[in-house]
Amino acid sequence: MFPITLSVIVLTCLISASAFNNARITDELIFWPPAIHQRRQYYRFLTCGLIHADLMHLAFNMLTLYFFGKVMEPWYQGELGLPHFYYLILYAGAVIVANIPTYLKRRDDYNYRSLGASGGVCAVLFAFVLMRPWQTITVLVIPVPAIIYALLFLGYSVYMSRRGGDNINHDAHFWGALFGVVFTIAVHPSVTSIFMNELTHPRFDF
Repeated sequence: MFPITLSVIVLTCLISASAFNNARITDELIFWPPAIHQRRQYYRFLTCGLIHADLMHLAFNMLTLYFFGKVMEPWYQGELGLPHFYYLILYAGAVIVANIPTYLKRRDDYNYRSLGASGGVCAVLFAFVLMRPWQTITVLVIPVPAIIYALLFLGYSVYMSRRGGDNINHDAHFWGALFGVVFTIAVHPSVTSIFMNELTHPRFDF
């Protein structure tokens, strides 16, 4: 069972779909640093993760969350023996924390806006990589080890961040990934030894 993952996906899809046809919803929820800095609308750190730029952006994030979340949520509760709400903190905390560096850099930039759940999704993805770096996943019918996929994903994020122009905070991918790794190690330090052991025993089960 992975009820938190499914609940997040359903809620995000419903609100994102509503925002596609209602600019007012997007304006109220989007990550807009000046509104946080001057109007104290701190909720935007989290609500920006409930809306997306388009259907492709939404589908990519939610499918990624589904495939990795359905594994990580039970692992958090089972293999790591953590309370179920820790997984929710992993996801929601990453959405918030991933936007903080951008907020500090652009809090007076009235032209900057961003949206998407990528920070939270990256946290779940990289927590998975921490536990199973050589696990094979399929990307466009091509089998790839999880750690390779994660590195390619970050490379793509850096490229898109420099390119800009799509209202997606690609910098949040990096910070979300970092939060996922640091938070998972913080709540269960033995994960570090699990990762090192896995990393030194590569497997390519294509």
